[in-house]
Amino acid sequence: MDVHVSLHGRGDLAAQVYRQLLDAILDGRLRSGERLPPTRELAKRLEISRNTVAVAYDRLVADGFLVGRAGAGTFVSAERVRARSAPQGVVRPRALWRSMPTRPPTPTPEYDFGVGMPDARLFPMETWRRLVARELRTSLAGYADPSGHEGLRDAISRHIGISRSVRASADDVLITNGAQQALDLIGRVLIDPGACVAVEEPGYPPARLLFRSQGARVAGVPVDGEGIDVAAIPNAARMAYVTPSHQFPLGTPMSLARRAALLAWAERRRAVIVEDDYDSEFRFGDRPLEPLQSLDRAGRVIYVGSFSKTLLPMLRLGFLVAPASLMPALRAARQLTDWHGELPTQAALARFIDEGLLARHIRKATREYAARHALIVDALAGDDRLRLVPSVAGLHLCARFAPGVSVRPSPRLAVERLDSYCGETPAQNGLVLGYGAIQQSQIPEGLRLLRN
Repeated sequence: MDVHVSLHGRGDLAAQVYRQLLDAILDGRLRSGERLPPTRELAKRLEISRNTVAVAYDRLVADGFLVGRAGAGTFVSAERVRARSAPQGVVRPRALWRSMPTRPPTPTPEYDFGVGMPDARLFPMETWRRLVARELRTSLAGYADPSGHEGLRDAISRHIGISRSVRASADDVLITNGAQQALDLIGRVLIDPGACVAVEEPGYPPARLLFRSQGARVAGVPVDGEGIDVAAIPNAARMAYVTPSHQFPLGTPMSLARRAALLAWAERRRAVIVEDDYDSEFRFGDRPLEPLQSLDRAGRVIYVGSFSKTLLPMLRLGFLVAPASLMPALRAARQLTDWHGELPTQAALARFIDEGLLARHIRKATREYAARHALIVDALAGDDRLRLVPSVAGLHLCARFAPGVSVRPSPRLAVERLDSYCGETPAQNGLVLGYGAIQQSQIPEGLRLLRN
């Protein structure tokens, strides 16, 4: 174990070594059972006498913090280590961050209707391990293009061109650590402090909170059966964040007429539209409408996609497709934040797409999710306490409560309330039911518990 010790002046050097090693033990940086460097080695590194280091070690042994083992070395004593936390400190974050919510890990309930999680059991893990291992053997060290792996950018441009009619070349694609980083980069490049950003109401809370953290005034705009109410977008707004393919969380697609109206609004107001297409790969009926990006002729739409739903959230792989006028700034923002993502993983995904494995996985997963979707729709169709919002895609369904209906928590059941997705009008009562994480065989009993 390399131990960092810094000496100041030529005072009592043994006491300085003793104090810094003691602090490392008490802070938990040196853990129980860890071996310290030999006195000769540490003395040579610190350019002091071996006897000085030995005095510090002997004092720590006498105090019970170290233990010597003949022929093995000096180790941290298991009995005396009690890690202490860092000082509380007096520095405080900006007021916004004092109330910023976080989602701590929670135990997985028996019946998990949580939203946004795909079924990890459907993911071809062995194939993925093989692809990643191959890239780890051949990948070169060093920094890379902030836009991401060129092969993956090319594979994504072809994949979304075929599956979603998005018009893009590899040069139009920037790889991100999930859709959230894509939104962060867009905000960094386009949002001035105090600028107005329109978001859907109800809508995706992390996007709303992110734009607020970047200094924007976030305005919730009502959503009806055709999508965002374009006429209700504030005059001051110069950006609109929307989920037109599968509105989050209601699940309805934006009508073609409403898409045209939104594009006309952007052109008239010289605004930007951020189109988040987060899970539309899984479709169970109806022909998908053209994405805003492919209908856009003025270069005002930024298209955001993610592999968190199609593959696994832990991979942290997403992308954005932006007009050429924005790409230099977006690349610079990516370089300033974390330079680039993990190249072996990106290269593995490129092969996964090029070899047809992604399309195969999506077909398999769609069949499974369609069965779960149908099971929930059929089971709730006759329940007069819940009114399902029509949806034919994605990994969740929304149901509104009839007047007077409410739900109380159950430790065995995970469901999400519709009002938790409302930023300004929390009067919308209902449930959002995910079916990505729950097995098909568990759905009937889970719904029975929900009714109770």
